[in-house]
Amino acid sequence: MLIPASDAPQYDEEAAVRFAEGWPEFIFHDAEASIWNARRSQYFADWEFYYAVNDRLLAGCWGVTLAWDGTVADLPDGYTDALGRSVTSYEAGVVPNTFVLMAAAVLAGEQSRGVAGALITAVRDRAVAAGLTQVIAPLRPTWKPRYPLTPIETYMAWTRPDGLPLDPWLRTHTRLGATVLAPAPTSQTIKASVADWESWTKMSFPSTGPYVIPAGLSVLEIDRSTDTGTYVEPNIWVRHA
Repeated sequence: MLIPASDAPQYDEEAAVRFAEGWPEFIFHDAEASIWNARRSQYFADWEFYYAVNDRLLAGCWGVTLAWDGTVADLPDGYTDALGRSVTSYEAGVVPNTFVLMAAAVLAGEQSRGVAGALITAVRDRAVAAGLTQVIAPLRPTWKPRYPLTPIETYMAWTRPDGLPLDPWLRTHTRLGATVLAPAPTSQTIKASVADWESWTKMSFPSTGPYVIPAGLSVLEIDRSTDTGTYVEPNIWVRHA
């Protein structure tokens, strides 16, 4: 059952720990996204959900609303841009027509059991019931870390012999009726010191250049002359029917 997070504080502690397990540490250090997050939490608290069965937490998700004209040209650049656009649109009084599913997570041990599909379907239906006629999502493809050198435009077009997407997360959404809209090659940009990147990845970066990092969808660019590591994360925009 889909439950507003504000109505189920009993799950907060478990969710804070368990949901973080499925994401690399560096993804939580998007400085631009952090500019918007406090206001996002305030404005869109009604769009944070837990999914539980028999009082057992299985999954969760959150999203934002914004106005979108339905064209690829009007899509946000990706995750961070959607976050900023939702906040500024809310503050400007723009009437939204679109729900953006920003993140969804299924607890380890509950995956491959249909929970993700049930969660996505439930939140999609909730959005439509609220009068939001469009549902989109910037997906972080599950298997992209296996191919960090492959452009997202190429990766998103890969299919299995049965015609479904090769990527499992993209395949889950497609099976629920979603269509692939466009790549989001600059969905997030994370820039930090070399020491921070070494701490997050448990790697050493002795010289300037590109590095493949654990859970990275693309490469990390290290510049020792400025003590900076820059990672640009690609996502894939999909639209649900």
